Amino acid sequence: MAGEIDAERVRQIARLARLRLSDDEVMLFTGQLGALVEYVRQLDAVPTDGVEPLAHPVPVANVLRDDRPTPTLDTEVALRNAPQREGPLFRVPRVLDQGA
Repeated sequence: MAGEIDAERVRQIARLARLRLSDDEVMLFTGQLGALVEYVRQLDAVPTDGVEPLAHPVPVANVLRDDRPTPTLDTEVALRNAPQREGPLFRVPRVLDQGA
């Protein structure tokens, strides 16, 4: 990020994030963001030539089971604990306006 973090930059970031900040909060975040940028600058100084990028700090193995077809649940079993039902269906609250 070009330039130092100042109060005007914090106000601009807050406006983009649709946040209302008091003057005290602007001053607090100005110091905190400035410290964060300084820390990132320190990280930029670390030599990383020859270091492969990685997506995860530790090896991760896929632990999913094989996808095998199995019999489906009977309708009565599936609806057994439904709080409300309408025939062979779950009844849920309406989420869309019918007039739209």
